[in-house]
Amino acid sequence: MASSLRQVALLGAAVAVAGGVAYAAWKSYASAPPAPLFLEAKEEARLEGAPPPQDPQDKPPGRQILVLGLDGAGKTSVLHSLATNQVKRSTAPTEGINAVCINTEETKMEFLEIGGNETLRDYWKMYLPKGLLLIYVVDSADHERLPVAKKLLHQLVQSNSTLPVMVLANKQDLGSAYCITDIHEALALSELGDERKMFLIGTHVAKEGLEISSSLKDTRELISQLVSESL
Repeated sequence: MASSLRQVALLGAAVAVAGGVAYAAWKSYASAPPAPLFLEAKEEARLEGAPPPQDPQDKPPGRQILVLGLDGAGKTSVLHSLATNQVKRSTAPTEGINAVCINTEETKMEFLEIGGNETLRDYWKMYLPKGLLLIYVVDSADHERLPVAKKLLHQLVQSNSTLPVMVLANKQDLGSAYCITDIHEALALSELGDERKMFLIGTHVAKEGLEISSSLKDTRELISQLVSESL
């Protein structure tokens, strides 16, 4: 884990991390509410060497890692980097839902990213009951909308006092970005309850085509560890 306060801050119990992630699948859905991820498995593109998707009848739908946040926060770029270990910046906001499946040696992780514009935020709570972990991405340089990001985050978690939350203070490479301590205060994370696991990590997406930053590698390993512990 990076020791810099600007890069990584862990709130709650310390968690050991272990790596080894292989990209399995990526899928973009239409803006209408999608069918559950397992129903679309056969239509997902796979990279060479990835295991074939299971038949929907072979396995019930699992719990998913939700990736939420305001439009423009960088959710799609972060998720693509976590899945492929390569940077691909996304300039267009997600107009629907992205589903990503990442396999590790220990477990299979299903990510569900829902767009952050106002018309899609109503769908966020629909997926919370099946949420294994909430990853909430904020633009550290978007000072004006941090109050909105705070309000939506608090609304999301108020009905579930134990759902683990990982806040990614994204775009830390920008000169105008708030540091980790400022993001913690702006989002009032101390008010989200002592019973849940809470993590605040500073991230950024490097130049396109390069390997992902160390902070994103740490993020990916921590997610893998949390999922393994919850199964």
